[in-house]
This record gives sequence, C-alpha cells and structure tokens, in this order.
Amino acid sequence: MMRPAGLAVWKAQQLIHEVARPGVTTAEIDEVVRAFFEKIDAEPLFLNYPNSSAGRPKFPGVTCTSINEQVVHGIPGPRKLVEGDVISIDTGCRMHGWCGDAAVTLPIGEVQPEVQRLLDVTAEVLVLAINLIPKKAKWSEVASEMDAFVKDAGFSTVESFVGHGIGQKMHEPPQVPNYVAKKLRAKDDFRLDPGLVLAIEPMVNMGQKNVVAEPDFWTMSTADGKPSAHFEHTVAITEHGVRVLTAPPVDEQDEQIVQSF
Repeated sequence: MMRPAGLAVWKAQQLIHEVARPGVTTAEIDEVVRAFFEKIDAEPLFLNYPNSSAGRPKFPGVTCTSINEQVVHGIPGPRKLVEGDVISIDTGCRMHGWCGDAAVTLPIGEVQPEVQRLLDVTAEVLVLAINLIPKKAKWSEVASEMDAFVKDAGFSTVESFVGHGIGQKMHEPPQVPNYVAKKLRAKDDFRLDPGLVLAIEPMVNMGQKNVVAEPDFWTMSTADGKPSAHFEHTVAITEHGVRVLTAPPVDEQDEQIVQSF
C-alpha cells in the first residue's frame, strides 16, 4: 500500500536528475516536482509544513534544496546552481493515504574528489544500514556500525537530525538516529520487527558534526562551512526481508504503477 507513494518519490528524483545542472535555480527544481505531484494527484508532504518554533513561517516548497554547506531544509528560491556545487534534494508525498520520503545529493558537473568521496560515503552508509537490518535485532546495532563507517572514512555524522518512522504520516515514532548515544542505548532503542517502516537518512559532514541555523528559520548549515551530504530511503521490514519502498521499479506491478503516473 505504501509502494505507490515510494515510486512517486523515486520518479520525482528521476525528474530532478534531468534538470539539476549549472544555471538552473532551486525554485525551478522545486517547480518540476510540484508539477509532477499535482499531475499524479499526490499530496506534497513538505509544503506548508509547520516550523518547530511557534510563530515562524511554514516551509514554502515541495522540496528541501540544500547546497554545499547547507545540511537540510534549504528553501527553494532564485539561487542558481554552478559547476562544482553539490545539492541535497529531499522530498516526499502521500498517495492513497500513505507516505513516501527520500533524499539524494547530486554533484553539479565536476566536483572536487574529496567532495565526491563525501557523497559516495554517505550513499554507502545508507546501503550499509539497509543491508544490516536483517542481521540485527535492534536499531542501535545498525546505528553503531553506521557511525563507525563514517568515522573510519574521516567524516562526521550529523547528530542534530535523525530519521523517523513513516506511514500514514510523514513523521511517526520511532526516531531513527544515525549514531548511538547513551539515550538510545538506555531507553530509545527499538526492535527491528516486521511491520516497521523507517525513513533512514544519514547526513554526513566533511568537517565537524555541528550545524547552525540560517536567518530564514529553516536552512541548517555546517558550523565550519564545509560541505555536507544527505541520502534517504523509505524502508519496510517485512516477513520476507527488507523492501526499499523508494527504490526503482523491480517487477511488473511496479512498472504498471510508474506507467500510471
């Protein structure tokens, strides 16, 4: 039941890949996704999402577009992409009452080798987490290996933001950190049982893990100004293994769903 929303998010990412290039604005990328969701009658999950601080503006886009040192929640606008940028694009939608949520970080043209390595490591740690789920009993066991993988690569895991459960709402329990703190070990850990659906989203910084808020009340950036990367999938734990709901089509039924878009 959640697969159509997941495939809609996957398809939105394919459209983003087609347009994300030097000279394109983040508002133009956002409009591509907005138009697609409207076409398929999918409800954007990010548009008008309430700010966590009372009295501050709701989120104005259907995508979060975060460039270079921006970690998450970048607001789409007139900024143009330039050669050498990296852009994290996070989006989600609801279809038939169920949600999908995913993020990808794209290089714009040629990027510095160390920046490309940051993207590769962040994508790899997401794959690591997905592959570990069937082998582990609790999330803390997965998160511990994720954090160690990032540290071994010489980067840092953002601890100010975490993944989340997802279902009929975008944000549902439990919280899904990409690191292990005493709190997770003590009382916030959870079992990896069938029926659980998680939005797993590692955010990895080239420098230190600390982040700072920008004046727009939404965008969060690295405290040291160094690049960040962000990848996310919606992942279901089933009796038959792990299913990545925001992954490309894998069978005829998936293809039929995509063709219906």
